[in-house]
Amino acid sequence: MKFLRAHLVTSLLVLLWCLLLGTVLILQPGMLDPITLTTILQFATVLALVALGQALVVLAGGAGIDLSVGGNVSLSAVAGMMALHAGLPPVLLPVICLLCGFLLGLFNGYLVAKLKIWPLIVTLGTFYAWSGLALALTGGAAQSGVPRDILPWGRGVLAAIPLPFLCCVIPAFVIAWAILRFTSWGRWIYAMGFNERSARLVGIPVDRLRMLVYGICGALAGCAGFITLAWLGSGRPNVGVNLELESLTAALLGGMAIFGGRGGVVGVFAATLLLVAIKTSLLQFGINTVWQVGVVGVLLIAVLLADRFSSYRR
Repeated sequence: MKFLRAHLVTSLLVLLWCLLLGTVLILQPGMLDPITLTTILQFATVLALVALGQALVVLAGGAGIDLSVGGNVSLSAVAGMMALHAGLPPVLLPVICLLCGFLLGLFNGYLVAKLKIWPLIVTLGTFYAWSGLALALTGGAAQSGVPRDILPWGRGVLAAIPLPFLCCVIPAFVIAWAILRFTSWGRWIYAMGFNERSARLVGIPVDRLRMLVYGICGALAGCAGFITLAWLGSGRPNVGVNLELESLTAALLGGMAIFGGRGGVVGVFAATLLLVAIKTSLLQFGINTVWQVGVVGVLLIAVLLADRFSSYRR
């Protein structure tokens, strides 16, 4: 019991997984087939990349949060398509999307780290800026002309696992886990998240590292934008809708402390799959999609309450 009280967020994640699996086994056992697994992983690909970036921002502390990730995904995808229409070689499409996302994230990091503006205010403003710019550049219409060569990869499957999930999500989480666990950069991120003032006193370059973390978050959003192009076959200016809420919920439900300095990416990975599995289950049970956002919101509140109580117990 003492462990459960001290790790309420992890306990909540395990409990939700057990409840979901039990409900599916009783009411809809046909969901547990390779086709459903492929669907869940396909939808989880974009959210997982965005949630990983969000988790790193939260972990670095300083009241870190990035509410602009949804707008970043949309604008990166649109920027990639516009670059193609302008005559750039199709082989550069992933580079353009990642570079666009990185620069947008780096801009957030500069405003937060150098100008000392609250991350909530900064990223809320840039969310509207990026989303509005994506709509303005396209007139709200989807951009066609995605190179046919990347569509088989974006929609391909290997042993029920989508290729983008296999090629992008799993390597990204493995690299992030290794960096946080085995490198000085990872220890610095934990240190600045746990106590920023102490981190500065021991010589950790907090401002530069925070800018880099926001840039990495943006690059992951840009990668997600590229994957939407390869999967959907068009650049959609609203493809990142609700990703900011869902990615934050996945990060916190995965064990990231809201004030930073504690957590790991393995839990974020499990929480992302849980969120997508819940949404897929709601669809299978015939529940209106309007309720999906409500469920995510309730989970976010529950995670914050559990984190608060767990911190109080510690």
